[in-house]
Amino acid sequence: MKISELKSGTGNVEVTGEIVNIDAPREINKMGRVLRVANATLKDASGSITLVLWNDDIDKVQVGNEIKISNGYVNSWQDKTQLTLGKFGKMEVV
Repeated sequence: MKISELKSGTGNVEVTGEIVNIDAPREINKMGRVLRVANATLKDASGSITLVLWNDDIDKVQVGNEIKISNGYVNSWQDKTQLTLGKFGKMEVV
């Protein structure tokens, strides 16, 4: 699947791309738990999308890494389309 084909509400996404930017992680308090979240930009030949990284996933990648997302989910947050691993998604550096 190409990044340009990703639309909000799409599940079971499999895509490969390069991390071209990672924002500084921030902490949020969700139901009494402190979680870390960072937005990264994932790019392929067709376009780019915001990839939302949570907790340990933030430390697994760096700018320049080629990664593969399996079983990801596309949603919309503040009118911006973004890709997330969700509960069942996988991310691997290739």
